Amino acid sequence: FFLSPIVAAMSMVFDEYGRPFIILKEQQAKARVKGLEAQKSNILAAKAISNVLRTSLGPKGMDKMLVDADGDVAITNDGATILERMEVEHQVAKLLVELSQSQDNEIGDGTTGVVVLAGALLSQAEKLLDRGIHPVRIAEGYESACEVAVKTLGEIGDVVEFSKDNFEPLVTTAETTLNSKIINVNRRKMAEIAVNAVVSVADLERKDVNFDMIKMEGKPGGRLEDTELVSGIVLDKDLSHSQMTKEITDVKCCLLTCPFEPPKPKTKHKLDITSKEDYEKLYKHEQEYFRKMIEQVKDSGANLVICQWGFDDEANHLLLQNNLPAIRWVNGVELELIAIATGARIIPRFSELSPEKLGKAGKVTEITFGTTNEKMIKIEDCANSSAVTCVVRGGNKMIVEEAKRSLHDAMCVVRNLIKDNRVVYGGGSAEIACSLAVSAHADTVMGTDQYAIRAFSDALDDIPLALAENCGLSPIEELANVKSKQLESKNPFLGVDCNQTGTNDMKTQGVFETLIGKQQQLLLATQVVKMVLKIDDVISMGNYQ
Repeated sequence: FFLSPIVAAMSMVFDEYGRPFIILKEQQAKARVKGLEAQKSNILAAKAISNVLRTSLGPKGMDKMLVDADGDVAITNDGATILERMEVEHQVAKLLVELSQSQDNEIGDGTTGVVVLAGALLSQAEKLLDRGIHPVRIAEGYESACEVAVKTLGEIGDVVEFSKDNFEPLVTTAETTLNSKIINVNRRKMAEIAVNAVVSVADLERKDVNFDMIKMEGKPGGRLEDTELVSGIVLDKDLSHSQMTKEITDVKCCLLTCPFEPPKPKTKHKLDITSKEDYEKLYKHEQEYFRKMIEQVKDSGANLVICQWGFDDEANHLLLQNNLPAIRWVNGVELELIAIATGARIIPRFSELSPEKLGKAGKVTEITFGTTNEKMIKIEDCANSSAVTCVVRGGNKMIVEEAKRSLHDAMCVVRNLIKDNRVVYGGGSAEIACSLAVSAHADTVMGTDQYAIRAFSDALDDIPLALAENCGLSPIEELANVKSKQLESKNPFLGVDCNQTGTNDMKTQGVFETLIGKQQQLLLATQVVKMVLKIDDVISMGNYQ
C-alpha cells in the first residue's frame, strides 16, 4: 500500500455522522518559488515596470494615459504618478513603485530615470546569473561600482552661482525639468513662476524652503499662459451671499472653527411646541443668539469672517445686514495657512473673540472666471508672511492637473539647488562620464567582482540609449559617437543632443540638473537592485500548488 506525499500530508477525520473530511496542513496552501527561478521571475517583473517608463524618459518622452476604476483619466509622464496609479500587485514590482515614490519625496524629480536605471541594472544582473555568478557577488560589485559613480559625479559637478539679484541659473535648471513635461511650450514662464514661488518663501541664509507656504490652485478654462503667481492666498470659494462687498481693503479677519448657528444639545432630544407663544419665545431666543454672535464679531473690529463650517440662512442674512462679508466651508489646512499668513489666531468659540486674535491683510477680492459662475477669493498683502499661490489655468482638468505636477517638480529642483548649488549636466552626459569611470575602475579589480562592475557600467549606458531612442535618433550610433568624443576630449559635459541644436555640449545648451538628485538616483536604484538580487525564495500564502 503506497501513500502519495500529498495524502501523507493530509489527515482524514470523521464528523459526528461518520462523514469523512480531509484537513490539509497549512504549508500546503502555499505556492513557492525558489533559487534562480525566484530571482529570474523577480527580475522579469521589475523589468516589465521599467519598460513601461522607458518611453517616458527625456524631453521627447511619451505620455501615458491612466484610466482608474471610476473612469477618471490622467495623462502624465511623471514616473512616480504613473506607477502610483498603475495599482501594481506583484511584490517585487511594488518595490520599484516605492523606489520612484522615495525619489519623488526626497528630490521631487528624476522619478522616471531612477526606475529605468534599476531596470537596466537588473537586466545586466540577469546575464551574469546565467553565467553562474552568485547574486551576492553581483550585489557587492554593484555596491563598489555605485561608490565610484557617485564619487565621479561629485568630481564632474559644476557650481552655479546665484544671488538675490540673479536667479537666472535657477530658472535654467527649472526649464530643464520642464523640458520633458506637457507644458514645455511655456517652460520659460512656468520656470519663472516656480523660481519666484520658491524664492518668496525661502530663507536663503539658512538655505531652507518651507513648501507649506506655497499653495497650488487649478481652474480649468483659459490658457496655460494665463497661469499666474499670486503673492497671497487664493481660496476656491466665494462669499456666502451674492450681495456682499466684493472687495475689502485694510482687512481684519476672524477665523472661526465654530458654526454660525444656535447651540444644540449633545444628547438626543425632542422639543414639543404646543402654542404660538412658545414658538415665538423660541424664535426670539434663537434671534438673540444670532444677534449676540454678530455683536461679538463687530465688537472685535473684524470686517471679514472666515468660517470652517456653514451658516444658517438667518446668520447669513444678519451678516449681510451688518456689512460683514463672510466665507464659509474653508477646510482646516487652508484655515491654518491663512492663520500663518495673516497672523490670526484660530477661534474655537465666539466668547474668545478679541481684537488681538484677528489676522491682517491688505486686500481681499472675489474674482470671477469667464462666463461661468466660477469664483475665487484672493487674499493679498498678508501681514506676517510671504505665502504665495500658483493659480494654474488650462484647457481641461487633465492639463491643469499635469501642469500642477510639473510645477511641483520644478519647485522641488529649485529648492534642491538652493540647499546645494552643485549641478551635473544632462542629456546622459553624467551617466556616460560615470560609465567610463566605472569601466576604468573594473580594470583594477581582480576576480568575479569585475564582471559585476562592468555590468554596472553597461547599465549606466542605458539612460543615454533610452534618451536617443525616444528622440528618434539611432541609439547605438549616437551613444558610441558621444562616448568616443568624451574619451577623446576628456569633456564630461558631452551628452545626447535630444533637441537637435547642433552641439553635444550640455553646458552650452544649458541643460543641467541638481547633483544631489542624480546621486540619489544611483544610490536608490543600487539599493533596490541589491534587495531584489538577494531574494531567493518567494512564498505566497493561499495559492495551492
